Amino acid sequence: MPLSIALATDKLPEKGSLIITATDGGKLGVLGKQLDKKIGGAISKAMKIKKFKGKPASMFALLAPAKSDLDRIVVLGVGDGKKLSASDAEKMGGTALGAVEQAEGNVTFLIEPLGGNLADGEIAARAAIGAFLRDYKFENYKTKNKSTGGPKKFTVATKALAGAKKAHAELKAVADGTIVARNLVNEPSNILTPPEFAKRAKALSKLGVKVEVLSEAQMKKLGMGSLLGVGQGSVQPSQMVVMQWNGAPTGKGKSKQPVAFIGKGVCFDTGGISIKPAGGMEDMRGDMGGAAAVTGLMHALASRKAKANVVGVIGLVENMPDGNAQRPGDIVTSMSGQTIEVLNTDAEGRLVLADALWYTQKRFKPKFMIDLATLTGAILVALGQDYAGMFASDDTLAQQLTEVGEAEGEKVWRMPMNDNFDKMINTPNADMKNIGGRYAGSSTAAQFLKRFTNDVPWVHLDIAGTAMGSPKSTTSRTWASGYGVRLLDRLVKAHYEK
Repeated sequence: MPLSIALATDKLPEKGSLIITATDGGKLGVLGKQLDKKIGGAISKAMKIKKFKGKPASMFALLAPAKSDLDRIVVLGVGDGKKLSASDAEKMGGTALGAVEQAEGNVTFLIEPLGGNLADGEIAARAAIGAFLRDYKFENYKTKNKSTGGPKKFTVATKALAGAKKAHAELKAVADGTIVARNLVNEPSNILTPPEFAKRAKALSKLGVKVEVLSEAQMKKLGMGSLLGVGQGSVQPSQMVVMQWNGAPTGKGKSKQPVAFIGKGVCFDTGGISIKPAGGMEDMRGDMGGAAAVTGLMHALASRKAKANVVGVIGLVENMPDGNAQRPGDIVTSMSGQTIEVLNTDAEGRLVLADALWYTQKRFKPKFMIDLATLTGAILVALGQDYAGMFASDDTLAQQLTEVGEAEGEKVWRMPMNDNFDKMINTPNADMKNIGGRYAGSSTAAQFLKRFTNDVPWVHLDIAGTAMGSPKSTTSRTWASGYGVRLLDRLVKAHYEK
């Protein structure tokens, strides 16, 4: 069962476990000092012995403290409270829960006023969200040895309760969207086929999202030979899901032009005829991380009733080797009319996105398009797992993403694009080829996608290192991180809501 997480007014509990904060120099708040006095100075004495300075994420615990009915008291360092960011506050909540994961019963995390740029209510709300995200587990298919024990309730206590509740309502909607994305990426591919993914996206209609599912016949009629070629070796039919959230105010003079997000949804990628090595191929169940992020984003925007018009388009395919599979050397015609020589069937995500991008810009004429894709191993070599690779045709959009990524803790790093990279995907046999050779693999993939954006402001996010197989952090403990949902929700909120 998920942990119950609540907000409450600040007071010292009489029983259970308690976490209190200490700022730089090991300074306790008013209630922390009261507690220390009540238990005979045990906290300040332990600080002195341990040379505890309140640095971020540092902590120590007092078990069964004398003169108290508490099971334990944990002192958690938060550093300079005045410099605490939104991302720091979420990490603080995750760290706090991690400190008491073996505790039983109720836990209270008391956050005293920190006096920074971030309102105390938002700090508490984000701490609760950090705990919520850390508590997430994917155990849908375990019949025994499921996680048991641990706290039954985790309460974040704050003086600014009203502000915390207000902030939490919206943040929880975004966190729920992140969990939607995590669940999709964690699902095994025998369960999450393209039709099943489309069915789950269709469920967003309950939140007010308009959802359409394009069949293979409809895509063929539209000329989507690039996308359809990827899935032709699979018994699972390819799908394209179009999600629309129309939340912007309407009326005279109001623009209905949406912003658009496009996701790569390869539900399993064997590499096709250009088959991948067996070792690690099971990870390719997560090759739909871009589509998962877009679906989670649409869930978040609809749940919090975002005042924006947003389109989400995901191309869902399965890339399998078969007698009918696409062959290296095949030439396909995309919806744009441009022809593509497929030299490597394992460079399939860009083929899916080519038609999805063209369809999106042709039908919706958006202000901008941002695509997300677990596209290249090369981006892992370049950036590791701390940053998504960002390739942009628009400097303003790139700067906005950089800033919101830093604020939200889902970072991006701009990578180069230029004419020389573009020339690397030229071929004498078609308008372009789907690979550019050994070097600059992430950049040539981005140049390929740019040919289908038709001068609409556009950003490509290569999330191969951040969406799946991501390292465990204070707020993400499973293989799937849900990367992209919070980044793009904050972009919409900060710059594109009416």
